[in-house]
Amino acid sequence: MELSTYHTTQCHKPKPVKIIDPHLVSSFFDQYTRAYLHATTELENRSAWVADCSLNIQVATELEGSVCLIEHLQTQHVSVPPGARIQYTFPKLSFYKPNLWWPNGLGKQSLYKVSITVDVKGYGESDTWGHLFGFRKIESHIDSATGGRLFKVNGQPIFIRGGNWILSDCLLRLSKERYKTDIKFHADMNLNMIRCWGGGLAERPEFYHYCDVYGLLVWQEFWITGDVDGRGIPISNPDGPLDHDLFMLCARDTVKLLRNYPSLALWVGGNEQVPPDDINTALKNDLKLHPLFESHSENALSIEEEDPSQYLDGTRVYIQGSMWDGFANGKGDFTDGPYEIQNPEDFFKDNFYNYGFNPEVGSVGMPVAAMIRATMPPKGWQIPLFKKLTNGYTEEVPNPIWEYHKYIPYSKPGKVHDQIELYGIPKDLDDFCLKAQLVNYVQYRALLEGWTSRMWSKYTGVLIWKTQNPWSGLRGQFYDYLLDQTAGFYGCRCAAEPIHVQLNLATYFIEVVNTTSEELSNVAVEASVWDLEGACPSYNVFDKLSLPPKKVMSISELNHPKSENPKPVYFLLLKLYNMSNNSIISRNFYWLYLPGGDYKLLEPYRNKRIPLQITSKTSHKDSSYEIEMNVQNKSEKPDPKILTYKNKFANRREDGEFDMSSLEPIHDKTEEKQKAGLFQRLYRQFPRETDGSKITEIKGSDVGVAFFLKFSVHALKTDNKGGEDTRILPVHYSDNYFSLVPGEEMSIKMSFEVPQGVTPRVTLEGWNYQSEVHTVI
Repeated sequence: MELSTYHTTQCHKPKPVKIIDPHLVSSFFDQYTRAYLHATTELENRSAWVADCSLNIQVATELEGSVCLIEHLQTQHVSVPPGARIQYTFPKLSFYKPNLWWPNGLGKQSLYKVSITVDVKGYGESDTWGHLFGFRKIESHIDSATGGRLFKVNGQPIFIRGGNWILSDCLLRLSKERYKTDIKFHADMNLNMIRCWGGGLAERPEFYHYCDVYGLLVWQEFWITGDVDGRGIPISNPDGPLDHDLFMLCARDTVKLLRNYPSLALWVGGNEQVPPDDINTALKNDLKLHPLFESHSENALSIEEEDPSQYLDGTRVYIQGSMWDGFANGKGDFTDGPYEIQNPEDFFKDNFYNYGFNPEVGSVGMPVAAMIRATMPPKGWQIPLFKKLTNGYTEEVPNPIWEYHKYIPYSKPGKVHDQIELYGIPKDLDDFCLKAQLVNYVQYRALLEGWTSRMWSKYTGVLIWKTQNPWSGLRGQFYDYLLDQTAGFYGCRCAAEPIHVQLNLATYFIEVVNTTSEELSNVAVEASVWDLEGACPSYNVFDKLSLPPKKVMSISELNHPKSENPKPVYFLLLKLYNMSNNSIISRNFYWLYLPGGDYKLLEPYRNKRIPLQITSKTSHKDSSYEIEMNVQNKSEKPDPKILTYKNKFANRREDGEFDMSSLEPIHDKTEEKQKAGLFQRLYRQFPRETDGSKITEIKGSDVGVAFFLKFSVHALKTDNKGGEDTRILPVHYSDNYFSLVPGEEMSIKMSFEVPQGVTPRVTLEGWNYQSEVHTVI
């Protein structure tokens, strides 16, 4: 989809009239069945004569194949005096049942193309402006049950699970391509909000465009943070920005730049502080809500006010600081955080965090070993020293390069035992980073599952500090500076599913979460426990369930830890599926140990050789590749009583509902029957080369779980130098760092671009496959 904003002019001669800062606003009536589009623009006559103008506004919607349907076309006649700058408000445009814009996971991100042109008598077309626009209403209030700020979109409560955004690139090498990858990564993680932190900047329009396209709500902060409050070395200016007038000029200009993006949800004055009084007062006044958008407004037609598009914004709430008015404790005390490793079960406990909406909670963020080698000298390849303390805890002592890169240890002596050491002391960088990925997955899945377990009863939302790094930092991140995902990315992706099955790590009760507005009926939960010998000592199905909307339902306690002879280390596979056709709605795989234990038995498990069969299908057009891998654990035939072993996932349609005509593995040849996503629809407009199917077998004679499998894409080189980083990045995977129980199979999709002249190869690694990397394509 083209970028949201465009502005074209005739360059061969001076244009007499220029379109300046149009403002688009939607309002709704009658339960969102009727909508109005309000539009106001400034017109500047740069000529020395009266300009008689035909001012046109056109609204179109895009159909399949880039075909547009014009829904409204209106022409108004306006005269602009010489040298004058006037404001003009169009008569409002009426829509019946418009396609609404929804956040990620809750519906389609419907966008209309709005174009404004001005034709001057005796001159012709003088200026053209256009923007993609989404019909939606965003509102929020402080929830009486939790004390947290509760957001609603189109009247529906939205449980916020998002992340803090720092900057795309520390050197400000901002690009459309990088923005697209960044935002798609956040959507792939099933997040629904990005906070543009006050220590960063207002990003370029492409950032907000892709937030519109992928459904990421944006918390936009102004530039008030620790560098303008008297803190720091050297001491910063204690009275905010040096030039308050210039700050407000920039703030108003930023509002005009961003206000037409439907993803933009709220304005916030500063990070962990309030702007100076004069700036805060000015922002409150400039960003006051139009009566149509005040909380609990009924949008009555009788409201006699100026058109909402004549406000600077008027549609989004302004909050004076990130810890005020429904965020943290609401009073500005430093009650966000914490920012270090946690015991996974603590995220589920009553006393973990006491306020309804946490704007910042962070943890570890170690990338893969290839990232360390690609960005640091050999001295930076040294793993931390594990120093045993007298209280039984371990202190990690990192090398100076890691300290400079803000490394967060995987232990917190006195509170959290070293989470990497639970798997055994790492031998080298590769071993350390692999075990760190295990911890990353568990840590961030538990964080989001713990918050979601208390949806609406204790919490209204959470933002993780932070999702990405604008440099090669080692502090909390889901993908690194080179755009390679950590395992935490997929732990987050799993936990933040709109409909999700999970294990409460504090109570060991199985729970099902439904964040959507629709009841889900005739579903079942399958819970199977697997030991390190490949046996299934416990298998249960909880069937004929109905899941109410916006609720968390407790299903049953996991009894294996209390059984007669529980295994000290075991795997748990949970599946939520539709009973009519066994299609999977949610799949969640855990590795667990008994209370007081550890994961050290997984170390000898690495020697297990679990046979795999991988059926791949590759399509490509020029440098763009799409590959689908169907991976099957061949160590045993599927158990006939387990009906979900093929993992036929129910597709989520663009309207947010589930399509239960499930996805079959690729060897069943039903790919063309599936409802294509945005990328696939665009991609299929062009001819592609298909390499056909290829079957690769990884030999093995052991029975068990194929544990922690990871695909990666590399450049195929015949003269590869030792240690050279051959990864092709970025790659979008439907899943990674995944595991398969005996007989189970799963389809993994990946898409990527390759540099000109490069042939890609796909490799597979895993906990059981560390001695060699298997090339599958």
